[in-house]
Amino acid sequence: MSTDFNDRDFGKERAPDVEAARQADAASERARAGVRCGRPPREHAGEVGERILDAAGKVFLDRGFEGASVEEIAEVARAGKPTIYARYGSKEALFAAVVARKVRANTAIECVAAMGSTIEQRLEAMASVILARILSPESIGLMRAVVAEARRFPDLAISVKRQARDLGIESVARLLGEVARSGELSAFPTFAPEQLPETARRFMDVIVFPMAMRALFGEDLTRLRAEIGPHVKQAVAFFLAACRHGPPASAANDALTMNEGAVL
Repeated sequence: MSTDFNDRDFGKERAPDVEAARQADAASERARAGVRCGRPPREHAGEVGERILDAAGKVFLDRGFEGASVEEIAEVARAGKPTIYARYGSKEALFAAVVARKVRANTAIECVAAMGSTIEQRLEAMASVILARILSPESIGLMRAVVAEARRFPDLAISVKRQARDLGIESVARLLGEVARSGELSAFPTFAPEQLPETARRFMDVIVFPMAMRALFGEDLTRLRAEIGPHVKQAVAFFLAACRHGPPASAANDALTMNEGAVL
């Protein structure tokens, strides 16, 4: 079919209609470009940011870091590339932001004190919630994406892993502090405010990392989630025994060194 608007089949009387249609199309395209590339109103800025991170997470999971493109992320997010680069600066920074958001979501618990009547119950409930979130296709998929790119992008892998670990430890330390203030643990040196980051590391090493590693190596997530209850009960008992006896700092540091590369 011809697209030449001067063709005799259209007739001269149609020229004004065609020109009007062209102008309308151009105006529509300008309007769409404005939506994609312009700065959103302040009240919608948060929504745009979440949409970009949602889209980036999906594309990174589907394509991996190297295979993902900012162009595709922009298309999925219904946002312009300038908007994405203005917020994150690079694809590496966008990937790190996706991982950081997932870590925060995995460790976001409002009130640990309300999760049980004893210290054991509260810690078990806290650990179960965190593990259930980590043992999800999205969380494990992001971890695998980092591992897969470690050889080609070692700086990115190291940076993202360190950021994710630090964010996780910070969140768990806050939660452990809430648990300590609600019971007997506040009397133990390992739960003193200055020791909480170290204690949070032990918590992650003993309770979270073993199951996360099994998931990374391909064990079925449904089966792993079914094991959360028994694993957490045993691991929390071990963790509390270690905290009450206060293991030497060198032993704790050895454990951290072994698990430093466990996840992200």
